[in-house]
Amino acid sequence: MRDGFGLEAAALKEGTRLPNIVPGIVLAAAVAVASFGGAKLLAPILPVTAMVVALFIGIALNPFAARPVFASGIDFCVRNVLRCGVALLGLRIALGDIAALGLATVAIVLSAMLVTMIAGVVFARAFGQHPAYGATVGIGTAVCGASAVLAASMVTPDYRGKQAEMIFVVVALNSFATLAMVLYPALCAWLGFDDRTTGIMLGATIHDVAQVVGAGYPVSEVAGNTAVIVKLFRVFLLFPIVLATGWWFARGAVAGHNIKAPVPVFALAFMALVVLNSVIVQFPTAAHSYIAAKPLFVEASNWALLVAIAALGLSTGVATIASLGWRHLATVSATTLVILAVATAALCIPQ
Repeated sequence: MRDGFGLEAAALKEGTRLPNIVPGIVLAAAVAVASFGGAKLLAPILPVTAMVVALFIGIALNPFAARPVFASGIDFCVRNVLRCGVALLGLRIALGDIAALGLATVAIVLSAMLVTMIAGVVFARAFGQHPAYGATVGIGTAVCGASAVLAASMVTPDYRGKQAEMIFVVVALNSFATLAMVLYPALCAWLGFDDRTTGIMLGATIHDVAQVVGAGYPVSEVAGNTAVIVKLFRVFLLFPIVLATGWWFARGAVAGHNIKAPVPVFALAFMALVVLNSVIVQFPTAAHSYIAAKPLFVEASNWALLVAIAALGLSTGVATIASLGWRHLATVSATTLVILAVATAALCIPQ
């Protein structure tokens, strides 16, 4: 039996021993470091994230990485390192900041996210794609881009071509987010939104945190702060969305797939860290040490996600990506337009 990344299940079990996983981990880490530097070099002429650079470097090195010596370590990064990175995202969110958004803003964001996730599945089915692809596109668009795509991939069933489709979604969403960073502030100005409303719109519709920051703060500090808080609220919802997605597929919503309900330990850890980040300030002594250490853990999360996505690229060939057609792009484009339309329409209604 083969898993969604084309590796033998029996070999995976054997390959998790430390000597077997080291070469693949080292290779993925090297790609991550190279992509970090590459993104900085490209920034003045082409603003792309290190994750996208890591994907392209990884795909280019796939013929080399396909050697058996790297297989176990690469799979370890895609599975275990990824889980650690997603869990540590919880350190960026405090419940108090979310509560300060107000019920109206929360309702707008929730509505836009729900409609977008449903739209992902609907469009995928309309274009003859696997429902798991539609769910992944919807979650990636609705929550937080690449991180959400990777998290969703861990609770959706495996199917032929899944790995290539995950990479495609990450690249497409990042490209749309970069375009949105440029266009959406101008759209808000044209619609006559004030700075706070602009921040809500940007935070509710742009896929990745980096592009939310890049879109909001050039408008004003109020717009930037609001956009980031709204965006982090979407990230916070990764926990219940992952649980619901795993349950939905496990309940047999997809015919022909008999899978067990996943136990998303990484999502539980994510939620535990959100709670810790919210209550630690009540204990001054502990809070001092926590505040000092927090940037290190946030940076660890960034690098864990970067290594995981580098490994994903290393395990995918160019031919596999090239086999994807216009329908895949159409599904991602549709969900991007849906979340923009729903959120913007709601904000245009007098509060």
